[in-house]
Amino acid sequence: MPSPPRIGFISLGCPKALVDSERILSRLKAEGYETAADYGGADLVVVNTCGFLDSAREESLDAIGEALAENGKVVVTGCLGADSNLIREAHPDVLSITGPHQYEAVMNAVHAVLPRPHSPFLDLVPPQGIRLTPRHYAYLKISEGCNHRCSFCIIPQLRGDLASRPAADVLVEAEALAAAGVRELLVISQDTSAYGVDLRYANSIWRDREVAARMFELCEALSELDTWIRLHYVYPYPHVDEIMPLMQSGQVLPYLDVPFQHASERILKAMKRPAASVRTLERIATWRELVPNIAIRSTFIVGFPGETDADFEELLEWLDEAQLDRVGCFEFEPVAGAPANALPDAVPDQVKAERWHRLMARQQEISAARLQSKVGTTISVIVDEAGAGEAIARSEGDAPEIDGRVLVSDADVEVGDMLTVKVDRAGPYDLWAHPID
Repeated sequence: MPSPPRIGFISLGCPKALVDSERILSRLKAEGYETAADYGGADLVVVNTCGFLDSAREESLDAIGEALAENGKVVVTGCLGADSNLIREAHPDVLSITGPHQYEAVMNAVHAVLPRPHSPFLDLVPPQGIRLTPRHYAYLKISEGCNHRCSFCIIPQLRGDLASRPAADVLVEAEALAAAGVRELLVISQDTSAYGVDLRYANSIWRDREVAARMFELCEALSELDTWIRLHYVYPYPHVDEIMPLMQSGQVLPYLDVPFQHASERILKAMKRPAASVRTLERIATWRELVPNIAIRSTFIVGFPGETDADFEELLEWLDEAQLDRVGCFEFEPVAGAPANALPDAVPDQVKAERWHRLMARQQEISAARLQSKVGTTISVIVDEAGAGEAIARSEGDAPEIDGRVLVSDADVEVGDMLTVKVDRAGPYDLWAHPID
């Protein structure tokens, strides 16, 4: 009997793209295809690209070129696929190009080169599908696209307007993941706060009851699955306050990932951001009043066109007042197709870099002080790596790969275990702890 066709897979970009890759791989596995660990063992290579920043575009084009050189048969999908002319100019020999979340088109492209080996049988695929994350956590994508038109962003051009999934669809997927051993669900989208707006918050049936496609109702239902629920990409709208009681009761992790991007009202207006800095400080104060142990992470852009020294100083002062737990920062990059590229008064690269270093140094002081306050306290952690009596874990305030770690000594544990530890010492980003009985 001939061996089944083998597909190589390269997944680039953000967690939302990773979920797209998982869905494509699940479809391939369901139809009897196998995956290959290297180019030589693959009959065809799928490259899921990123196109958000110019640096990501270059990385994607390089990955396509490498796959063509090493294998020769390449199917391209993902965000960069929305600019097919760019890909064709650089790599005219790719077999097919599709945009993000076009699963059927990807499968059709694979079928054209490697016909499906047999009719699909559902028992070929585990209940949770094929995943690219460790067994104990998974990303749960609740919507595609975005209705905002931020001047620095081309996501709506790549992924379209907001398209929310019915609540029941999300919950059935989450239920399967929890049943398969997932201990932490990371809720992702382009704008989690806007979930369900396009559906007019329509109800759907899950566990014999109606659940509205609204952030609060979805989180409340997810909390029944006995997993950590972590919220990402949450815009600071007033209705986010409704989630705080769920955090107080432990139904949702006391953690919010909020992309503030800047503090200067003038720059926020030029960015066409949907929230102002004064109101965001009010939101943060409200959240901390309701949930004192909440961890807030955010991202910022420095060197946006027209950003003056005064604007940047205002951002630093805002950070001092906001006292965020985790911060990521990017130098403004003129992404092809973004309206911000046409704005006057571009900031020189040297100034961008200097502002980046100053912001990160300021935030490091804030982060170190906030972590130092945890020394001597007990916290809950989930184990990501374990071995030789030590473990690398994360607290409720740390998302995988982007936040800090808790390094646990004298720990006889396994990956995915949840335990209570006492914090012994703190650094700028990480904690050191030991388990308590």
